[in-house]
Amino acid sequence: MSLTNQRNNPFTEPERAKLIELGRKHVMGLEFTDMEEVWISSGMEHLLLQTVGRRSGKTHKVALPFWVDGAGHRIVVASFIGAPQHPAWYWNLTDTGANAEVRVKVRSASFQAQPEIIEEPEYERLWAALTTDRPFYQEYQSRTERRIPLVRLREL
Repeated sequence: MSLTNQRNNPFTEPERAKLIELGRKHVMGLEFTDMEEVWISSGMEHLLLQTVGRRSGKTHKVALPFWVDGAGHRIVVASFIGAPQHPAWYWNLTDTGANAEVRVKVRSASFQAQPEIIEEPEYERLWAALTTDRPFYQEYQSRTERRIPLVRLREL
């Protein structure tokens, strides 16, 4: 899977305080419909990522836009709109015991995936390509001192 145009369309950035509630509503939509208007937002395809909470042990679901790398793997960005802290779903993925494999749903299928947190030197190359298509991530990076993580979801 390799997309030729992965640029986003202009969009209005939600307030960070409202992001979690908007995300919950988006998850509900992704679970119950295959309609393009739900799965593609601002020109970006989305996926539904299911993780196990590193502290709670409970199942969590989050709707995320994804970008496809040169090898055809989906990449998700733990930006949290440039918040000072990583999003909860990212912290869950750092618990490799509970999340060595995760469940991913895309509009046409569901599958198990192995999450891989991208490190140097690959990070710089992927970040440059991703932000060429989606420059708003550079703005998010400018808002925080943490390096925004990239996570590859290798379909199993």
